[in-house]
Amino acid sequence: MARLLIVHHTVSPATRELLDAVLEGARDDDVEGVEVQVRAALAATPSDLLAADAVILGTPANIGYMSGALKHFFDTVYYPVQVDRKGMPFSLYVHGDNDTSGAVRSVESIAKGMGWERHRPPVTVTGRPDAEAREACWELGAVTALAALEHAGPE
Repeated sequence: MARLLIVHHTVSPATRELLDAVLEGARDDDVEGVEVQVRAALAATPSDLLAADAVILGTPANIGYMSGALKHFFDTVYYPVQVDRKGMPFSLYVHGDNDTSGAVRSVESIAKGMGWERHRPPVTVTGRPDAEAREACWELGAVTALAALEHAGPE
């Protein structure tokens, strides 16, 4: 069975809405053969990432950067998984009050350094999430779950 890891820092109602939509998409009945594992960024470990076939990252944009919790996740896993997870598909969603560009840039820079492959353009949401933002996150979850299945290959 393929495994999708969702690593998130969810501190506000807005980021919770986005995470819930990602989870609904990843766990949709049409997505079969994928186990979804959810970890808070401060609790995720190298072992979680080594067991994953794809990863979705979720963060608020804090002072023009990813959350400190997501940065801590990267600091924790960078060296232990760098070689073994080259080419792994990843996706990203970011919520900000007015700008998400710095957070996107920082996450994508680290992911590139780890050799990960961006599966989808990031979903960026400013202000209160609307139906369109939730739908984009649902789709991000579903298609990244399918990417995990593809990356895992035949059993």
